[in-house]
Amino acid sequence: MQVYPNRFEQELSNGLKPCYMLFGDEPHQKFSMLQAVRKKARNEGFDERTVLVADNAFSWATLTEATQTRSLFSSAQVIELELPTGKPGAEGSKVLQQIAPSLGTDVLLIIHGPRIGKEVQKAKWFKTLDDSGIFSAAYPLEGQQLDNWIMQTLSQFSVTADREVVRLIADYTEGNMLAAHQEIEKLGLVYAGKSVTREQVDSVIVDQSRFNVFQLIDVMLSADRQRCIKMLYRLESEGVEPTIVLWALAREWQLLWKLKQAMNRSENIQWQRYGIWRNRQPAYQKALNLLSIDALAALRDQLRDADIAFKQQQVIRPYIKLCHLTMLFMGMPAQLPLGA
Repeated sequence: MQVYPNRFEQELSNGLKPCYMLFGDEPHQKFSMLQAVRKKARNEGFDERTVLVADNAFSWATLTEATQTRSLFSSAQVIELELPTGKPGAEGSKVLQQIAPSLGTDVLLIIHGPRIGKEVQKAKWFKTLDDSGIFSAAYPLEGQQLDNWIMQTLSQFSVTADREVVRLIADYTEGNMLAAHQEIEKLGLVYAGKSVTREQVDSVIVDQSRFNVFQLIDVMLSADRQRCIKMLYRLESEGVEPTIVLWALAREWQLLWKLKQAMNRSENIQWQRYGIWRNRQPAYQKALNLLSIDALAALRDQLRDADIAFKQQQVIRPYIKLCHLTMLFMGMPAQLPLGA
């Protein structure tokens, strides 16, 4: 039976199943589910734990022996089997089907690995174990789902925040749920029982240089050229990777492009739908007034060329290139040379 990660612990509270299959490429969710099963198993008397990795040198007889061996000091054991490729192969498939009936009261099997496709879920071994166990897929969250998860995690640490702060945390951690969890844990230590503001988040999260990138974007959208140049100089002196700044510029271009297209269709812009809160709307409105659809198209080409040049290490002074790009966001003609 498939259970989504956000409902996994609720399902676990109903009692242990003989088998858990935890797959996916989002490490925080997967690790959290693993830890939850381990804790539940310990509380129910599974005192022995065997860890196996089914790599190229693995003997599947080891798994069979593990299910049949009992320690003198423990009557129940957890067997954790990692499938590095997400597939057990022909021999492994047979073994997993053979041991399935022996799982239950004194043997708990946890299988985990990377993201798997539908072909794996249709395999006989998978269906056999799924009939009596739980399958959960841990995939990266995006957009509203990620925001909801951040809100829930904040509440677990007795912290509340508005949507703007939630989006700030999501932007800072770039969708990395493990990093987001660590930063929220810090906020919980400092502001437990309180509602945090953007400024308080700034003061707690360590990597100020990353925040400076987001502050740079606000200054750029406001078309404050002198302050923008000063911020770029500071970022360069702090050793911030130019690719981080370029990523932020590309991200803002995508948002401005969507907004401009909506304006050209005479649509009423629903700012919050785009994650733009009241205090930032004037800056975006100013940028949209400065940039035509043709200017944005030309800017797209410049960002693409800069990305290629950065990756190929063809730019001697990347921050000069970044300076020129920010000026384009402020309405400078794209025809000006951008060489650096």
